[in-house]
Amino acid sequence: MYKPIIKPFFDFCASFTAVVLLLPIYLVIYIVLRLSKTKEPLFYQPRPGKNEKVFQIIKFKTMTDEKNSEGELLPDDKRLTRIGLFLRKTSLDEIPQLINVLKGDMSLVGPRPLRVRYLPYYTLRENLRHTVKPGITGLAQVSGRNAISWDSRLELDAVYTEKMSFLFDCKTLFKTLVKVFDSSTIEFPDGPDSLDGYRKQKTKI
Repeated sequence: MYKPIIKPFFDFCASFTAVVLLLPIYLVIYIVLRLSKTKEPLFYQPRPGKNEKVFQIIKFKTMTDEKNSEGELLPDDKRLTRIGLFLRKTSLDEIPQLINVLKGDMSLVGPRPLRVRYLPYYTLRENLRHTVKPGITGLAQVSGRNAISWDSRLELDAVYTEKMSFLFDCKTLFKTLVKVFDSSTIEFPDGPDSLDGYRKQKTKI
């Protein structure tokens, strides 16, 4: 009963309340980003959700679109702005995803939605992540995020799908609040430690 009924109802009520309460913060961040080097405050990117259905994830934009002389985007860490670094440290860049929760694409708690290009690299067990809605936060995020290997992160996501419950979600949300200011968990998802690069490297060993 929790997975098909209670969890979606809780997600909608909690995310709606959060959007209303955080509206002043949304507006301030939006205006600051509009006046900064990023210029475009919101960032949209396709991500696979439940049953691998692709949706557009929404975040506050934390990087510029600066390119090198060959027209290629500079590395992520070179494009990250000061305001973007602050947003990532405080996880404020993630709060627009509450809109994704309201739309039904995401849940408050679940496996983090990764890039569409990673789909061919999951094992059968790791693909359990797509049997539930992806989340704004998840078991892997409160267990070390990018401080642990991809194999460990994906295993934790699989474990979550098996242990999903109201109490488990509450514990994860509480741990998220505790870790939200831990700057050591900042991620560069398209950097050298991307899943496809990680898997390709392992096959060479």
